[in-house]
Amino acid sequence: MSLIELKDTITIAMSVKDRHASAKWYKDMLGFESLYHADEAGWSELQTNTKGVTIGLGEHTKPAPGNCVPVFGIADLVAARHRLEKAGVSFDGPNDVVEGMVQTATFYDPDGNALMLAEDLTGGA
Repeated sequence: MSLIELKDTITIAMSVKDRHASAKWYKDMLGFESLYHADEAGWSELQTNTKGVTIGLGEHTKPAPGNCVPVFGIADLVAARHRLEKAGVSFDGPNDVVEGMVQTATFYDPDGNALMLAEDLTGGA
């Protein structure tokens, strides 16, 4: 049994220079559909052809290619973080909140690989 209960979603987050251009590329090349562009947050999300798996594009002036972070959907991020921290899991600072959109927390596996938990705050999924 795991310490936390994940939802049946995963977002693969990548950094890009231009989210809109990248979203078009993923649509044209791989057939992914744009779900939304949150310009105020510098974030776009695309639905892949795999149920429950999306690609998240974070806009950065100097993207870090190859720096891919799996983002796991979670129902209660605060409770999950508490249980993981109690078990000795390291987090990268406080939770990040975009009001009315999402709450996230980055944590690390034993080898230093970044992973993220995300709680949907839209009232949707």
